[in-house]
Amino acid sequence: MNLAATLTLAALAVAIEACVGYPQSVFRTFGHPVTWIGRLIALADRCLNHEDQSFAARRALGFLALLLLVALAWGSATLFSLGLAALGLPRAAGFAVTALIASSLIAQRSLDSHVLAVAEALDAGLEAGRASVAKIVGRDVANLDETGVASAAIESLAENFSDGVAAPAFWLALGGLPGGLCYKAINTADSMIGHKTPRHAAFGFAAAKLDDLVNFLPARLSALLITGAAFLVPGASPRAAWRSVRRDAGGHPSPNAGWPEAAFAGALGVRLGGPRAYAGVTVEDAWIGLGKAPSRQDIRRALRLYRCACGVHFAGLTLIALVIAQA
Repeated sequence: MNLAATLTLAALAVAIEACVGYPQSVFRTFGHPVTWIGRLIALADRCLNHEDQSFAARRALGFLALLLLVALAWGSATLFSLGLAALGLPRAAGFAVTALIASSLIAQRSLDSHVLAVAEALDAGLEAGRASVAKIVGRDVANLDETGVASAAIESLAENFSDGVAAPAFWLALGGLPGGLCYKAINTADSMIGHKTPRHAAFGFAAAKLDDLVNFLPARLSALLITGAAFLVPGASPRAAWRSVRRDAGGHPSPNAGWPEAAFAGALGVRLGGPRAYAGVTVEDAWIGLGKAPSRQDIRRALRLYRCACGVHFAGLTLIALVIAQA
């Protein structure tokens, strides 16, 4: 595929996912690409990552496992495309099928529904809100107040707008289905083994570093999209969003997550980040934004901004695809 075709593929995949998501009936029958990839990563972790090995050996084996995972993702997507071509389908039909498969790599609807569920659960009570937010964040939730639950939900929404929407679409636009699937493999590996724990500090090192690399541009693009969306959402401030990005994005412990989080914080006039606990250990993260502590109402405000950012993202992809196709 040329660039115009891969951009069109990305735009169509985003549109399909926005309309139908990933149906539960399909998930129950076939699973999901992320679950398939996750099983492979878990298998590699069990078979290759042993505590009696040296740190250097575990790091090398982690690099090898990641290399094989990415090669398998690229090869599977390429074989799928070749097999589809061999069926002799009309070009438009083959392209539509590829876009349908590619839409499984985007997570707009599922992210929206999970974060909305937190807001609705908080309406029912703090314990329900804690239980709901625990499904989408890794921090300890037992002692979170309403502000802590709302902050966790908005931070997850911001970070996953980059990781689950902008980034897979970016790599679909550059590399077609193989590019999108490779990104998903890397991102899933990072979420499973890219942690600085005794077990994964060595084995997950390559996954964490490569994930930082492939998310570098999409994270910054996501901040621009959120800032642009703030022009269209009543009560949101694009100027404050960009000031927050410039001031606070670099203070986040992740080289990428701070960008969309800072844009959300500034646009909504809330303060995110700060100290939080993981497995009983308190992490003193920097504050992001200079606004008020977020409340349950701010989760819904964040969702309005997110939905608008998704619309701006789709419009931008479509416009660029049309311009390049006409060039």
